[in-house]
Amino acid sequence: MFLFVLFPSKIIQIVKIRLFASRHQLCDICQIILTTHHVILPLNLIATFMKIHKSILLLVLFLITLNLSSCLKWAARAKDSIPQQTALDKTYDYDGKVIIIGAGASGLAAAKILQKNNVDYVVLEATDNYGGRLKKNTTLADFPIDIGAEWIHSHPLVLNKIKGKKGNEIDEDLIPYHIEKAYNWNGEELKEVAKSELDFAYNFMPESKFKNSTWYDFVDEHLATDVKNNIQYNAVVTKIDYSGDEVVVALKNGQQYKADKVLVTVPIGVLKSDAITFVPALPEKKKAAIASVTFLPGFKLMMKFNTKFYPDAVNCEAQTGEKVYYDVAFKKGATSNIFGLLATGNTATDYYELGSDQKIVDAAIKELDAMFDGAASTSFTGDYVLENWGKHEFTKGTWIQHFEEKKSNLKQLNLPLENKVYFAGEINDTYRQMGVPGAILSGYHSVDKLLTNKR
Repeated sequence: MFLFVLFPSKIIQIVKIRLFASRHQLCDICQIILTTHHVILPLNLIATFMKIHKSILLLVLFLITLNLSSCLKWAARAKDSIPQQTALDKTYDYDGKVIIIGAGASGLAAAKILQKNNVDYVVLEATDNYGGRLKKNTTLADFPIDIGAEWIHSHPLVLNKIKGKKGNEIDEDLIPYHIEKAYNWNGEELKEVAKSELDFAYNFMPESKFKNSTWYDFVDEHLATDVKNNIQYNAVVTKIDYSGDEVVVALKNGQQYKADKVLVTVPIGVLKSDAITFVPALPEKKKAAIASVTFLPGFKLMMKFNTKFYPDAVNCEAQTGEKVYYDVAFKKGATSNIFGLLATGNTATDYYELGSDQKIVDAAIKELDAMFDGAASTSFTGDYVLENWGKHEFTKGTWIQHFEEKKSNLKQLNLPLENKVYFAGEINDTYRQMGVPGAILSGYHSVDKLLTNKR
């Protein structure tokens, strides 16, 4: 939980936030980590562990965990899971029509394959822009800001794979996200995180960020460029009828589209809300799998300051979800001072209850003043950007914790409906890459199944 954008894994979050935990808290951590892997050590053995120095204990626990299971092979640790071949490396001969629902990363990736193989298709996008949960701001600072997906959780080589480049040389200018100064905040005092712990965290799960661009720019250049003309905007899908020979997709405005096959790439939050009616109804197992996915509300708040009075990151205690302040301009070589707040779960809900964006900003400045002796209010320029993903009608949440979901549920989520309606998206990632790379690879994987009639 120390910085969810660094380590989306609950296991890693627990370790990072609890670095100053007491022995009885560490005992709880042992239980959480080990039970996550369906292995429970006797309490007396755990008690013996408690005699070991915390840092050594944490290392021991991770070694045990890694030996017991491969479930930590996610994101940057899942380099070996990056596919050797994707739909970009294949050719297809398909003479039917395809409808893609959603112009996010997955939908655009699938569209690129259809475009490349001269397949008749259309992309139906509910909003007035493409990119899904990818979005950038170019007015707040002297560098472009990701106000949607921001971190590259995977090994950088995945960038080559998802854009179809051969070899190991990375074109993009990346920042290794190895933070150097961070604090924990319990609501009353700041406590600095030791450098050794920050080093360990980065070495265990190295991540990166784009230095001079954004995820939106990457997807725009490598996926969206060739398919923009095939996107129909403000096309809000309300029903998918796959009962006949053709699939009929109905829009909110009454318009209908027909195709031989459909690829659904909407965020899991949309599926969870039952905003789209399926005819016949979704199988009970698939509905249960959709309902089981955790997709928390949340927002990103970017605040501009005249001076840099803050560290690289400040993690705050949160009942559920995440709450962290971070230096958005970290190692970007920028002159603008932008301190961001990421909040999800109950923390975000508490902010929502304040009633307005301005009141959320005021609350954040007040808390930063408490942390830094009034430096925030005296330095705040009044300029900010708040992107409230949890309140977006066609998103209804932030991101998923893929590793938390049961394999049986993930299998159900990926099963097509009568080989007519297929699914892709962040939750459908079969390569353990997480985030944007996982969503893109899912788009490639699912459109390959669609074009080859596979389940």
